[in-house]
Amino acid sequence: MPRIPQSLVLEGPAATSAAARDAASRFVAHVCPWADAEAVVLVVAELVANAARHTRGPWRLSLWAHLGELRVGVEDSSSDPPVGRAPDLAGGGGFGWHLVHRLAHHVLVVALPQGKRVEARWTAPHRGGEPARRP
Repeated sequence: MPRIPQSLVLEGPAATSAAARDAASRFVAHVCPWADAEAVVLVVAELVANAARHTRGPWRLSLWAHLGELRVGVEDSSSDPPVGRAPDLAGGGGFGWHLVHRLAHHVLVVALPQGKRVEARWTAPHRGGEPARRP
């Protein structure tokens, strides 16, 4: 019998960033127990916070799992891609985009007709081996 993909969608601003973190934590625990839940929740927190902070309009968080792959996507209304900047140790930020790249196995930005989707992906560990990592 084929495995059915599991998914979850939240939309802001009706859903808060705290609700997004909580939903991601529960999703990983129930659907992808092999994934590093703390890493996924941190990535969700960063992507949702950036969408809320740097764009106008709503955001949409999607979590999707199928055949050993977990995808977290955040869609927003801005077509501007995220840009990493030098971290400011005096409290000015600049850590988030670097953190997302460090924690996810793969990160990509997909242009949409009315904005973009920033997507982070993780692959389940191979049996008897290390997790698959991005090249």
